[in-house]
Amino acid sequence: MTLEPWQWAVAVGAALIVGISKSGIGGLGILAVVLFALMMPPKQATGTVLPLLCFGDIVASAIYGRHAKWVHLWRLFPWTAAGVVIGWLAFDRINDRQAGALIGGIVLGLVVMQLIRRRYAGHEAEHGAWFAPTIGVLAGFTTLVANAAGPLMVVYLLAMRLPKLDWVGTSAVFFLLLNLFKVPFMINLGLIHSTSFAFNLWLAPVVLAGAWFGRKLVLKIDQRAFENLALALSLIAGLNLLYRSWRG
Repeated sequence: MTLEPWQWAVAVGAALIVGISKSGIGGLGILAVVLFALMMPPKQATGTVLPLLCFGDIVASAIYGRHAKWVHLWRLFPWTAAGVVIGWLAFDRINDRQAGALIGGIVLGLVVMQLIRRRYAGHEAEHGAWFAPTIGVLAGFTTLVANAAGPLMVVYLLAMRLPKLDWVGTSAVFFLLLNLFKVPFMINLGLIHSTSFAFNLWLAPVVLAGAWFGRKLVLKIDQRAFENLALALSLIAGLNLLYRSWRG
């Protein structure tokens, strides 16, 4: 994979962010996705970033997986798998311009969802039988087309009122299973191949470094300020993707 020096710099920064986001600072996850979408065609970026997410998920699951609450995973995952299939069927029917607009729109929608979620944190109501299927299908679709299901998982786990370690462990195992499940679909779409995976292997140590750095950072930095920065940068990047798609 031939990249300009500035693209390599962005890729290294995005890989570092992937690692940091998997170590507990989840607000950065969306930013890593949009950085890759800004440095290469959006559809290609979706496949390129997936193995890096898998690397980060393996690390996070090794650290926090023992805290996972499997009852929530079994309740959510079948619906998420269905959403992945829907996204797979739709993805090959859109071009890069449409993919950029779709990813930009999803990013902006998830940023707004994060803000709404924080506004009403602590005031969640009980949810009916519709809740897990709805969140699951939406998460599966958005993760296939944009690797951006994180905020939806936050909404779900908030509603389940899990303790912190149970929250982190359940999220880590969920995304490990989900991202591994997506790999064959991405290979089928031609978005993961030997060249892109070799690129991933170069960046894998950066993801691991980001995970180590994130564990140190999360103990020292104000979480709210850090998430505010991530959301602001994601908002700008999402608007940029929409603008580029509009200009064609």
